[in-house]
Amino acid sequence: MREAITVRNLSYAYPDGTGALEDVNMSVYEGERVAIVGPNGAGKTTFLLHLNGILRGSDGQVEVFGKSMAKVKRGEIIKEVGIVFQDPDDQLFMPTLFDDLAFGPINLGLKEEEVRERVKNALLTLGLSGYEHRCPHHLSYGEKKKASLAAVMSMEPRILVLDEPTANLDPRSRAELIGIIKELNEREGITIVIATHDVNAIPELVDRVYVLNKTVITEGTPQKIFSDVELLKENNLEVPEVFKLFEVLRCFGYNCEELPLSIEEAVEHLTRTVGINDGHFHLHIHEHTHDEVRKLRSKYEHH
Repeated sequence: MREAITVRNLSYAYPDGTGALEDVNMSVYEGERVAIVGPNGAGKTTFLLHLNGILRGSDGQVEVFGKSMAKVKRGEIIKEVGIVFQDPDDQLFMPTLFDDLAFGPINLGLKEEEVRERVKNALLTLGLSGYEHRCPHHLSYGEKKKASLAAVMSMEPRILVLDEPTANLDPRSRAELIGIIKELNEREGITIVIATHDVNAIPELVDRVYVLNKTVITEGTPQKIFSDVELLKENNLEVPEVFKLFEVLRCFGYNCEELPLSIEEAVEHLTRTVGINDGHFHLHIHEHTHDEVRKLRSKYEHH
């Protein structure tokens, strides 16, 4: 499988000398969906800004589809990698939404007809058709989030990098944006890299997770990462609520070796369990139940 992003021994320090990234190594494959998680101050946003050349490390190398960022012109990088910032107001700055979406393609030197076609397609993809002449700063927060993504999609990148895409969204807007990101990956084959604290979205959005705390601590499937108790405690990480629920159920006798991470996985597991147990399953309190529940509470008390 072809590597879309290759990061080797990347280090970066802030202007005051504080180390932000130390010897980071990472590979993201074409068409893959990857999450980067870690505590506040772990360097996640700083790392993302290296993926399209906004920042450049003091040491190490970043490659996109085999091309070194240090040797590629800025205009070539932004054709390949699009970054959606956490705060949409950092991305939307023109008088109308059309202007914001057209800004990138115009600066690529595209003809007016193609610019208009790209804007039209991006608006359609994000469900914003008819918003062309709206002022971005008069949109709702959820609409701004979609608009900032549309502005990046008008550049037609092969890699989409998103910093906290679901942060501060209401449930409907969050679900809608998750669906859009999944569709961009599944329908158009866009490689997805997400930095997020929204652990409940991770099982829906990604195939693989990197834990970053200035350097890469480990990587693996969501199941592997969320099952590592010590890793979670050391890096101040949460687990999905569905995972916690099934840990509680297991204390009461529910037989579940691999805990579900999402609603879909939970439904599948419960359906399978009921199916092999004559249409029902039993929960019960045994002599160790209360001790197991206390241990479970203690496990998450740092949260």
